[in-house]
Amino acid sequence: MIDVLIAGGGPAGLAAGIHAARAGLRAVVVEPRTSPVDKACGEGIMPGGVAALAAMGVEVPGRELRGIRYRDGTRDAEALFRDGTGLGVRRTELHAALRRRADALGVETVRGKVGEVWQRADRVVAAGRTARWLIAADGLHSPVRRGLGLELPDRAPARYGLRRHFHVAPWSDFVEVHWSRHGEAYVTPVGDGLVGVAVLSRERRGYAEHLAAFPELAPLLGERAASGVRGAGPLRQRVSRPLAGRVLLVGDAAGYVDALTGEGVALALSTAGAAVRALAEERPQTYPAAWSKLTRRHRVLTEGLLGLTRSPGAARLIVPAAARLPTVFAAAVHALQ
Repeated sequence: MIDVLIAGGGPAGLAAGIHAARAGLRAVVVEPRTSPVDKACGEGIMPGGVAALAAMGVEVPGRELRGIRYRDGTRDAEALFRDGTGLGVRRTELHAALRRRADALGVETVRGKVGEVWQRADRVVAAGRTARWLIAADGLHSPVRRGLGLELPDRAPARYGLRRHFHVAPWSDFVEVHWSRHGEAYVTPVGDGLVGVAVLSRERRGYAEHLAAFPELAPLLGERAASGVRGAGPLRQRVSRPLAGRVLLVGDAAGYVDALTGEGVALALSTAGAAVRALAEERPQTYPAAWSKLTRRHRVLTEGLLGLTRSPGAARLIVPAAARLPTVFAAAVHALQ
C-alpha cells in the first residue's frame, strides 16, 4: 500500500514527497499539469527556504538576495538578511530542481487529479489509489480542502496578484517592494539579465495599468517583456484546521494570508516537512500544533501589515516609518527569515 498519497506536485507536494522518501515511506504524487509547473509568484525565497532546500539536497540555480528594500518614490528603507542569503529563482527552475530530487529518491509522480476523497479507519482512497495517508498540497484554491468542507468564509476585501518578467540586468541584489496607494510591486532578480515584477492589489485592473502606479519602475524596465502575465487570487484563504481524519493540508492549501512578506515557498517546504514527520512518527494529531507554530509569526506580521494597507493614509506611512525606524524594520525582516 502507498504510505503517503500527495495531491499536487508543486513545491509543497514535491517537498512532501522528498521528505517521505527520506523517511522510508512510499510516496506517490498526483499532479495534472506537465513539468515544470509555473505560477504567479514573487519568486524570491527567504533564507529559511534556501536552508530548507539545501537540507533536502535540492540544488537550485538563481540570484543571491541580500535583503529587502521598501521604496515609495521618495524614500527608501532596507534591511539585510541576518541568517544567510535569499534566492531569486524562476518558479519553473525551482519546480524542476524539486522534481529532479524527488525522482532521484524514487518518488512516483503520476498525471491526474485527486477528486473525491473517501476515508476509512485505516486508509484513504483518492484518484483511484489507496494509501494510509493523504497530503493535500493542491494550492491556493485546493479542491481537496473544499471537498472536505474545511474552508471558512472571509469578509476582508480580496487581493490579487499578477506577475511578468523583463529582459533587464538586475540593478540590485535586494527584493524591492515598491509601494503606492493602489498596491505594491515586488521586483526580484531571477537571472543575470532577468527580473520578475509581481504586483499585488485589491483593484482588478490590467498589468500595464498596475505598473502605471509605480512611475519610477518604467524607466528601469523599459518595454522588454520576457514573459506573459500570470495571475493568482483571491489570495486570502481561511481554513478551519489543517488536519481532517487521514488528510493533512500543507502549503497554500492549509490557508493563506497574503504574499506581502514573500514567505510562500519557505512555508510550503516547512509545513510539508512537519506533516511528513508527524506521519513518520505515527502521530498525525501533532501536526496542527506544529503547523501553527511554524506559521504563527508569518500570520501575525502579515495580518498586521495587511491591515495597514487597507487604509490609504496608513499605507503611505509604511515606507517613511521603516526609514525612520531601521532597527524595527530590520527586526521584522529577521523575524520572517
